[in-house]
Amino acid sequence: MTRRLFTSNMKLADIVSANHNLILLLPRFGLRLGFGNRSVKEVCNSGNVDVDFFLLICNIYTFDDYLPDAEELSHTNLQQLVPYLRASHRYYIDERLPHLQRHLSHLTDDMEPSVAHLISQFFEDYRQELAGHFQEEEKRLFPYIERLQQGEKIADRVTNYFVDSHRSIKDKLTDLMQLLYKYLPGDSMNEELIELVFDILQLTEDLEKHTLIEERLLMPADDYELSDREKEVLLLVAKGLSSKEIADKLCVSIHTVNSHRKNISQKTGIKSVAGLAAYAMICKL
Repeated sequence: MTRRLFTSNMKLADIVSANHNLILLLPRFGLRLGFGNRSVKEVCNSGNVDVDFFLLICNIYTFDDYLPDAEELSHTNLQQLVPYLRASHRYYIDERLPHLQRHLSHLTDDMEPSVAHLISQFFEDYRQELAGHFQEEEKRLFPYIERLQQGEKIADRVTNYFVDSHRSIKDKLTDLMQLLYKYLPGDSMNEELIELVFDILQLTEDLEKHTLIEERLLMPADDYELSDREKEVLLLVAKGLSSKEIADKLCVSIHTVNSHRKNISQKTGIKSVAGLAAYAMICKL
């Protein structure tokens, strides 16, 4: 998708057409369909939604390389961030996971009992882990967000903790997909299974965007300085370690390392290993 950021004067229908997954966000803002040819600004004003915040979320959700700068954040009212995140949590826990569980229950009825139990238990463990993660966010992270809105900088250890746990959540959904691919009976590729697979893929992508929104909006606002964990990763990259070697050394997933490397490149504007090594030396890390 061409990187042309959405603006308030665009028609909301055109934005949703450009990225159909944005329709999943509307209920989280209390917005409904039937907006006709009205612009984003008009729809947001009628729904009492801050237009700059709405566009910030839509742009992060749509453009993987979009990192809002300090000036953009300073002009955006982030008071709606916590309500938006709470609404997202309720959507995942109260709607999407029960929907997946119903499909999975139907499909496992025809499986060998021990395998059916294994997959069902794996899904239940994932559901509990995701619910627990959201509870931790609401208990530990949301108060920090509210302090951030008052101008306080969030401690690196807080953001690092949630970035690492985000990767774990994504990995387990991928593992569930692998279990379904490997252990469902060969004749079970029916319409419901196809729907389940697509629903899991959609949920995986949606959760990825959800975590991206959290991470992008909770980065330090002062020139997007590197976090302590990002500095650790940068030093190891500069020493020539691969992502897998860094993951093993820091006891995190390779997805976490790749996420840190992507953030480092976005913050510094440097992508090559040689360039990052030079940057680390110049900064005396």
